[in-house]
Amino acid sequence: MELWQQRPELSMPRLLFLYFSKRIALTSLLIATGLCVPVVMSSLFHYLPAAAIRGGLLLPALLGTFPTVLYIALPAAVGVAVAIEFARMSMDGMIAVLYSLRLSAFAISLPAAFVALIAVVCGYWVSTVFAPAHTGQMHDVIYVIRNSLNHRMLEPARFYSFDNGARTIYFRRWDSPDVVSGMFIHQFSSEKNEEQVIFADRAEFRRNAQGVVLIMSKGSIETISGDGTAARTANFDEYAMPIGMQGTGGLPQRSWRGPFELSLSEFFRQRPSPPWMYPGPYAEWMSEGTKRFGVPGLALGHALLAIGLVLTLGSAAGRAPARALIAAIAAAPAAHILILIGAETLVRKDPRLVWLVAAAILAELAAAIFLIARQNAIFKLPGDRQRSRGRHSFLA
Repeated sequence: MELWQQRPELSMPRLLFLYFSKRIALTSLLIATGLCVPVVMSSLFHYLPAAAIRGGLLLPALLGTFPTVLYIALPAAVGVAVAIEFARMSMDGMIAVLYSLRLSAFAISLPAAFVALIAVVCGYWVSTVFAPAHTGQMHDVIYVIRNSLNHRMLEPARFYSFDNGARTIYFRRWDSPDVVSGMFIHQFSSEKNEEQVIFADRAEFRRNAQGVVLIMSKGSIETISGDGTAARTANFDEYAMPIGMQGTGGLPQRSWRGPFELSLSEFFRQRPSPPWMYPGPYAEWMSEGTKRFGVPGLALGHALLAIGLVLTLGSAAGRAPARALIAAIAAAPAAHILILIGAETLVRKDPRLVWLVAAAILAELAAAIFLIARQNAIFKLPGDRQRSRGRHSFLA
């Protein structure tokens, strides 16, 4: 007898829908975690020295790195999760059972498409709202590290220059996380046209909302005029000096902002124009826009492509070759990497190539729909009877 005596159902029973959606969602979260954690940790270990943890820079660096990695890795995680779940269903013969319930290929794809759409919405929220609000913190941390603006990251017995060389600080050792001994400071004031040499037995770094105040105890100040003709020396029991370091009010502000940390409205408002006069900033802006608005939508394309490949290369009866299923599982991350390379490299080289990246995204979605529709083909026969064609004829 024929498998289908009437048109197959386009919707899945609610219980099955929730079951498969839950499995795909949990697998996606596990894979996303497996993708994000190594990338984030390798990035932190690359940029953060050991002293950064003592300086309290780990949390802002983590918050500045994770959102971008998340919205970039999430579509690939969804694609791999869908491929794994459908490969398991193909090998266990579950797809044959679903076909026997007169469910169409599109109906079988609904749970995965539902999870993918949730990932798309979450990805767009992260890429347009959450990531721009926090990504700059990682660059603030790098700025602090490169300019030694966190006092707990200073190493003893080393000279540090601040304010473009106008101030040099040296100390002998740390007595506690905020107190040092053997402090030496050399600074030059262009306004007063004089230089100062300060020695202190102890010095404490005290943070406030604006920066750091250096409280020095039992020392001396030698002031020398700019022409070197006059000098005076004064001793002190306690002397306070403000320093432009990281305070309690947050990380020191950089003098520049990248397009990756602009809010959605600012991003479009600060579009470099005209592009032929500012090719570098325009290419960077276009590359950032391609990642923000193109990458999150890949979750749906990757999920549907994984379904189409598993249904095409696999077997509903559980006799699918392992190589075919492995190829279906690897297709989503391969496509994801190629599109990311295009958005990050090709668009930065020539912004006009953004149309090539957009064409690749649409081509993946069209190919996925075609593969699923091919498994869903139904032809009318004489007598108005219908039957399935292709890979499921073994059930006839």
